[in-house]
Amino acid sequence: MNDCCRNVTLGAPTKRACLVVKVQNSRRVLSVATRSNQSRAMKENEHMAGRVWFITGASRGFGREWTIGALERGDRVAATARKPETLNELVGRFGDRLLPIGLDVTDRSADFAAVARAHEHFGRLDVVINNAGYGQFGMVEELTEAEARAQMETNLFGALWVTQAALPFMRRQGGGHIIQVSSIGGILAFPGIGMYHASKWALEGISEALAQEVAPFGIRVTMIEPGGFSTDWGGSSAKHTEPMDAYEESRAAAGRSRAQRIAVLGDPAATREAVRAIVDSDDPPLRIFFGEGPLAMATAGYESRLANWQKWQPVSAGAQKKPVDA
Repeated sequence: MNDCCRNVTLGAPTKRACLVVKVQNSRRVLSVATRSNQSRAMKENEHMAGRVWFITGASRGFGREWTIGALERGDRVAATARKPETLNELVGRFGDRLLPIGLDVTDRSADFAAVARAHEHFGRLDVVINNAGYGQFGMVEELTEAEARAQMETNLFGALWVTQAALPFMRRQGGGHIIQVSSIGGILAFPGIGMYHASKWALEGISEALAQEVAPFGIRVTMIEPGGFSTDWGGSSAKHTEPMDAYEESRAAAGRSRAQRIAVLGDPAATREAVRAIVDSDDPPLRIFFGEGPLAMATAGYESRLANWQKWQPVSAGAQKKPVDA
């Protein structure tokens, strides 16, 4: 009880103020209880009917593997692809538990329509995976405006639009799980793929903020940060700038370094169980690496950053204006 309400000699205005406080507190408690009950009911529904997933970029790579992983255990999936006919084989295997949707994630209106269609079709959305994306190769100086903007439109804004479309449904049902496919390149950077790094670093920043914003609604956020896998990321789905002669040696060195970092590629099919473990967890991670290599790379990268910050701390501290004595 608010301190003012303990005084038995209160005047009428103060009594009214205390009543308002009591009502507000009661509403807050009711709101928390309601969200808790919604989350509990949602878990019970998931247990009985299986989860409903919405996965972008499901035609190949991780997206296809995770679609199969969800369907194999009896869940239902709305799977998107630029060419939905690439999902016909899966429709033949899993029937009406798979809803294929043609989607270019750079189209915000289409994103909202696709998410709404999936929700209308299955009745709810439990897991949304923003997997659609590609790698833009090229030195920073080589990038055209169109190449730079296109990379951000797909890797960042596509994920943002789908997330925005899904959140109202998840808030109303009392929970859900947003999974953003980032990369080891979302926390570190290497030459030759600067624009790709820019898109993933931005995705990481907005997703960490999002996680804090939606936690009160029972919505979880996880960023998957894969290392090197046998997907088409560096193959036909990748895009390349027009090379400049000035960077020929740097480009060759970057290629050799990349080959050393990802000498052993992971099997995308092996990630099915990992994704299911994340989705099934009562305490899923905000970030998780996929593959054995990223942890060592991240450790070295962050140790280097900390050493640099510590070395320059005297200059950093000197940049802060000291308060003027009164």
